[in-house]
Amino acid sequence: MSPIAIDSSETANAVVQQKKATITTPLPNPSLQVTADHNLKQVEAPVYAPGVGEVLLHIKATGVCGSDIHFWRHGRIGSLVVEGDCILGHEAAGVVLRCGEGVTNLQPGDRVAVEPGVPCGVCFLCLDGRYNLCEDVQFAGVYPYDGTIQRYKCHPAKWCHKIPDNVSFSEGALLEPLSVVMHGIKTAGLSLGRGAVVCGAGPIGLIALAAARASGAHPIVITDLEPSRLEFAKKFVPSCFTYQVRKDLNAEENSKEIRKLFNFEHVGEYGAPEVVLECTGVESSIITACYTARRGGTVMVIGVGREIMNNLPFMHLSLSEIDLKFINRYRDTWPTGLQVLGGGILDLKPLVSHTYPLENALDALHTCGDLSNGSIKVQIIDEQENVL
Repeated sequence: MSPIAIDSSETANAVVQQKKATITTPLPNPSLQVTADHNLKQVEAPVYAPGVGEVLLHIKATGVCGSDIHFWRHGRIGSLVVEGDCILGHEAAGVVLRCGEGVTNLQPGDRVAVEPGVPCGVCFLCLDGRYNLCEDVQFAGVYPYDGTIQRYKCHPAKWCHKIPDNVSFSEGALLEPLSVVMHGIKTAGLSLGRGAVVCGAGPIGLIALAAARASGAHPIVITDLEPSRLEFAKKFVPSCFTYQVRKDLNAEENSKEIRKLFNFEHVGEYGAPEVVLECTGVESSIITACYTARRGGTVMVIGVGREIMNNLPFMHLSLSEIDLKFINRYRDTWPTGLQVLGGGILDLKPLVSHTYPLENALDALHTCGDLSNGSIKVQIIDEQENVL
């Protein structure tokens, strides 16, 4: 493949990348890009030589996330706005092809999972270990930083984690959504033998269900509007209870129905769910979660929702001393996530319902974006040999 020049009128990321040397590769570098006018396009992207502290990766698997769909259809998530062309993707694993100057922890041939956020490392949050809150983070797949739905990508070696032989590239790509859940569960303080509710049976909700079960929470109820997803959840974690959210009931009424599944009459309010993991970001679901948690309990909002919500039950939360908590991505989760997968604590392989070759990445986005297709987790796989 010949190096591809990028016009200076293109994205800010592309302008920055122009300063890096491009290299010639034996294979093309197809990529899936979102545009500022809410379109998708598959184009060949340049391949850059790894800089100081970087490695050049052959991306072998990338999961499609709901945020990818959101950037495509809405052009923004909160303050994160698509202002130009940007390669999507951030749930990824691959193989190291080349190491830049100063890289000592990796070598060509290493199989790695990609932690997509690269924090500044010098702000007070980074220095305090809370690097997930860094305002200057360069996050793959969020404009203007190109993501992983491409064959070749440079990434700092510090944020590439070796995966053991018994963890596949597909599982390595699932470390990103697993990390979201792990950070949420840790922040929520899930307890052994205490009841929990998971709102939403999408990929994050299903991982949260399995992780809550592995953490010892009991009983566990998972909710969703779609019966087929609840059927999948029951097969995925047979010990759980399921509740199909009723559109003819309001949030408080749905919460009462959910609470009935805990059968806590003999111990009173103590037996109600202590933690609710809200994995949809939908306002009505968050409100239901607030009414479902027991007094003194915790509602952990993991899902991404609208920028402004106006109808939260403030006085109910206040009088019940219910903690309404939020997370932003994750921190310090990749090593422990690898222990979880490599040690067989969780088996997330059944979540991958659809796979597409890199050249058909556009079809993967359309499949994920249409709930009628019945997808759980869609992944883009590149089975080309590792050559450079």
